Amino acid sequence: MAKKIVFAGGPATGKTTLIQALELRGYACAQEVSRQVTLEARENGISQFFVSDPLLFSEKLLEGRINQYKEAQEHKASMVFLDRGLPEVVAYLDRGNTPYPNHFSKACEDHQYDRVFIFPPWEEIYTPDNERYEDYQEALKIYPFLKAAYDRFGYESIILPKDTVENRISFVLENI
Repeated sequence: MAKKIVFAGGPATGKTTLIQALELRGYACAQEVSRQVTLEARENGISQFFVSDPLLFSEKLLEGRINQYKEAQEHKASMVFLDRGLPEVVAYLDRGNTPYPNHFSKACEDHQYDRVFIFPPWEEIYTPDNERYEDYQEALKIYPFLKAAYDRFGYESIILPKDTVENRISFVLENI
């Protein structure tokens, strides 16, 4: 059973860049699920799915992350790096003060990761893109909710230092 290592954090904190760098080194990695959910919604004429229907968007995201968790768990590699985890679904709903059914919390309790690295907001690397609706100010606002969600589900998260990709990779590998 593979260790599941989560890279958690708001938009434009370097998660995807680190995942891609680890993939190039031959590590097993899972990409961010919300981008696919957002692209599928756009194909159906919904430009900002999370903004227009946060609960439905989050249901789809929860389902995708559960599937990703299961795939990571069965992976043949010794560890799999995941771009975000289940507690982030509830963090975004909490940030928006959006009520959600109990199965959201139950999914977070039932699908535990082995290690969580939280990427803090980093203005110098923030760049908008087509799937990202949050600006840097929103990244600052979501950060405490992300940390609180992981705390709530019993994780001792490690804050990833702002540094070069190589130094961040070294930090991660030393702290697994």
